[in-house]
Amino acid sequence: MGRNLDITRNLRIVENLKSILLDDVAGLYRHLADPVLEDTRNVAADTLSDLIVVGYLLGKRLGVDYSTMDRHISKKIRLGLIHENEIEKYFGDLSELARMRSGEVHEAK
Repeated sequence: MGRNLDITRNLRIVENLKSILLDDVAGLYRHLADPVLEDTRNVAADTLSDLIVVGYLLGKRLGVDYSTMDRHISKKIRLGLIHENEIEKYFGDLSELARMRSGEVHEAK
């Protein structure tokens, strides 16, 4: 009985995390579609950081530990640098992200 309860609880949490992801993405789209964009940086920072945290939590519930998620993120950054991703080519964002993740860069407030 206890195992069934754990499976049910995990499924409920996974469904809840999926709905949070969708709600956050929809909220960001709604905000960006607003003709009067006010407080966009704060809304974007709050929503995008929430998406990242929820992504980690969802991964954990699906059996992907945090260090594996970090390795995959690092791999995607490296691949973007190797393949000269468009955002890297024009803005250098992946290089900056790689430096920030390695602790070389500390963002000013």
